[in-house]
Order: sequence, then C-alpha cells, then structure tokens
Amino acid sequence: MTFCSTRAAIELDDERLLRYSRHILLDEIGVAGQEKILAAHVLVIGAGGLGSPVALYLAASGVGTLTIVDDDVVDLTNLQRQIVHNAERVGANKAVSAAQTLQALNPDTRVVAVTQRAEGDELSALVAAADVVIDCCDNFATRHAVNRACVLLGKPLVSGAATRFDGQLTVFDPREAASPCYHCLFGEEGEASDGPCATFGVFAPLVGIIGSMQAAEALKLVVGIGESPVGRLLLLDGRTMRWREMRFGKDPACPVCGGTK
Repeated sequence: MTFCSTRAAIELDDERLLRYSRHILLDEIGVAGQEKILAAHVLVIGAGGLGSPVALYLAASGVGTLTIVDDDVVDLTNLQRQIVHNAERVGANKAVSAAQTLQALNPDTRVVAVTQRAEGDELSALVAAADVVIDCCDNFATRHAVNRACVLLGKPLVSGAATRFDGQLTVFDPREAASPCYHCLFGEEGEASDGPCATFGVFAPLVGIIGSMQAAEALKLVVGIGESPVGRLLLLDGRTMRWREMRFGKDPACPVCGGTK
C-alpha cells in the first residue's frame, strides 16, 4: 500500500529564498543547486535508525520528492534512536509515521510512503523513478536486491550501516565505469543473519552520525558537487570516534556488475 502527500510545483519565491538561504549562500550550491534539490527525487529504503536522520535532513533541505519504503511498524524499542517517530505512533507503519513528521517539517517536500517491502518489478519501478537511492535497511537480502536494481538502472546508491558502536558508509555509482557495487564488497554467501540491532544493540547517536552522512552524500550527488567515497569504505569506531578508510575495487567476476551479468 502506498500513501502520497500532495505538493504544487515548487518555485524559489521570496519565502523559499529565505528558507533555503544558508544553502544558497554556499558558492557550491547557490540558487541553481537549490533548484536541483527542489526538483530531486530520492528513494529511501528503510525508515528506522538510519532512515530517520536521512529523511529529516533531506526534507529540511527541500528535496522535492522523498519516497520512503518500510513495511515495519513503530515499536517502543525503536524510539531510543529512530527520531522520525514518536511515542504516539507505536504500532503505526514506519513509512507513514515518517511521512507525517516530514510533512510537518517541510510542506514543500512531497512524501510517498510505501508500506510494503519493495521487491521485483515494484522495486525496479521505485529505483527507476529516483535520482538517488539510499540504503537504510537492516537486512542483507534487501541490500542486495536494491544493489542489483541500481546497477541495472544506473542509479547511484548511498549505503550505510550501524550496529553496536560501529558504523560504515560508502557510495556505489554505476554511472562510473570503474565503480564497484555492493556485491563486489559484500558477497551474498556466508553473511550474518538479519536484525543486528535487535541482537547486538546499537549506540543511539551512531545512527545519527551515519545517517546524516548519507544525507550529505545524497545531496552532493543531486547538486553535483564534491567527491563521493566511491571505492572507499569509511569505518567509524564510535567508542574512540576514530575513522578508518578501506579502499576496494570493482570485481571483474562480480555476477551483478562484472563481466558475467
């Protein structure tokens, strides 16, 4: 089931020039960059710990359309870190709950809440409609399915993960010939089971750090500024607040993006 909010065409009138003035003051963004943000469509897979800060910052920044996909419901244990939800929405679908918060935050943003797990043709259609895809889910099967769709359709994918005190971030961009994909980095064989937060716990601010960085990378891709960490896996130890960087390359034998598609 899908719920959509309505939104008229967005123009940079005086009120919006003021609202987004701190972006417009940045030479790298300016009026032209903010107009790109207002016209952008970003697909967010998951409205949990990572999806919460991602969606909040993208909506606040004025992203024109946000499609939020999540078939789960808000649980009391989520409220320790999933800041797009509140106690009154325990039991509500997460995508719908997120849409309510985002619409109140910024009516400029059109929010599409997809309340079932996106698979097969539906997932492909959602990816095809987006300019940037952000992986905020918590299971490997979905991550690999999203990756396959992004590779097939040539859409940039911003990937993040957080569990315990450990976070990671990278970007996969199939528009670049040398870009690896998620499968190049994490094969589908021998991976851990789903639900790491429920099993191991997660430090609440960690998802805010990683999710905020995912939002930043998405906005950079939309505007076309800076350098994305393609081929670089950024690893954060939240106990020491030290970052490490691991470089990785495209696997020529990758069944998803290599020579054996």
